[in-house]
Amino acid sequence: MLTSTFVHIPGVSWKTEISLWEQGAENWYAFLANPERFRTGSAGAKRIQQALNESLQHLEKGEHQYFRKRLPAREAWRVFPEFRDSLIYLDIETCGTPKNEVTVVGAWDGQHYFAFVQGENLADFPDFLSHYSVLVTFFGSGFDLPVLKRTFPHAPFDQIHIDLCPTLRRIGLRGGLKSIEKTVGIERSPATVGMTGYDAVLLWRKHRAGRSDALPLLLEYNREDVRNLEPLMEHAYSTLRRLVYEELADPERFQSR
Repeated sequence: MLTSTFVHIPGVSWKTEISLWEQGAENWYAFLANPERFRTGSAGAKRIQQALNESLQHLEKGEHQYFRKRLPAREAWRVFPEFRDSLIYLDIETCGTPKNEVTVVGAWDGQHYFAFVQGENLADFPDFLSHYSVLVTFFGSGFDLPVLKRTFPHAPFDQIHIDLCPTLRRIGLRGGLKSIEKTVGIERSPATVGMTGYDAVLLWRKHRAGRSDALPLLLEYNREDVRNLEPLMEHAYSTLRRLVYEELADPERFQSR
C-alpha cells in the first residue's frame, strides 16, 4: 500500500490521492510511466514526479525515517507490507506506581518473542530497538512510548509507529485490547485468560518477593499481548486497504473516523 500512497507528498490531499487512483495511477510506477497524463490539482505533476523518485530511492534503501517524517500518523498502517521484515510488536508492563517504572518490555518480530526484564537485561532494549524500522503497539501513543522515552531518554525512537488503538477504531473495533481480541476470535491461553494489567503488576510484586512462578506467568501474559497484535495488524491492514484503496472511500467521511 505504501507504493500506492501519494498523501505523503506536500500539496497532495486525500481527495487528490483518490483522484489519481481513479485516473489509473494505482501506484508510483504507473504515475512515473507518464506523469503528464494525470490531473494533479495544485500539487503539480513535476512536484509529484520528483517526490516519487525520491520516495523510491528511500524505500529501496529501507530508510524508514523518510516516511516517518512525511506520512500522516493515521496513515502509518500503509507501510506494513513493505517494512514487515523490519517490524516489531511492542508492549510494556510497569510497576503500577505513579512513577510507572518499566518492569518488562516484550517484543514479537513475527517469529520470536523477546523479553527485557528489570534487573536482568532491560538496559539492552535500546540497542535491540535500533535494529527495527516500525513499531506496532496498542495505545502506545498514550502509554508505552511516553513511558519508554522517559526510561530511555537517549534512545532515538525514530521508527514509524503504528498505534492499533486508533487504527482499529477506524474500522469499527473499539474498546480495550482483550475485548477486541474476543470480537475477532483471538483466544488467550488457559493460564492467562481473564488476566489484566493489574494482574501483571501483582505478578511483578510477587516476583520481587521471591515467588518463583510469578515471572514466568508474567512473561507468558506479556508474550500473548504482543503476539496477538500481529493478527490484529493483519486484519486492520487488509480492511483499511479495501476501504481506502479498493472501494475508494469518500475521503472526508472516512478520514474523520
